[in-house]
Amino acid sequence: MATIRSAEPADLPAITNLDHRLTGAAKAAYWQGMLERYAGGPADRLFLVAETPRGVLAGFIVGEVRAWEFGQPAAGWVFAIQVDPKLRLKGAGSALFSALCARFKERGVSRVRTLVDRKDHLILSFFRAQGMVAGPSLQLDMDLP
Repeated sequence: MATIRSAEPADLPAITNLDHRLTGAAKAAYWQGMLERYAGGPADRLFLVAETPRGVLAGFIVGEVRAWEFGQPAAGWVFAIQVDPKLRLKGAGSALFSALCARFKERGVSRVRTLVDRKDHLILSFFRAQGMVAGPSLQLDMDLP
């Protein structure tokens, strides 16, 4: 079973390595900025990691409590979740999501939201297994000339 804890600056190499393996893009500066803004930052910003009993990073999740965008009351937003493919289906992703939701609830939030690519069936299946369903908003996009 994974241990869930707040991310720390020392987690940066493991986080960037996992992200690079999963996305194929090296984004060390991006994850350093995320850690600076979300790890140990304001109480409404959360960056959690899951660690195996041997201290290996199993995954991470990033979220924030946001309010009043588009007239909506406060909600917890999940911005990122990644789990090492070798450790999937062992509960780390669910444990991360549950821990983030518990922290959102502690902050008075009763709704969780996220955005996913409709073609990413893996993450769609994961969030649906956590109890998430289509919400009241519809994302609109436009390419800029």
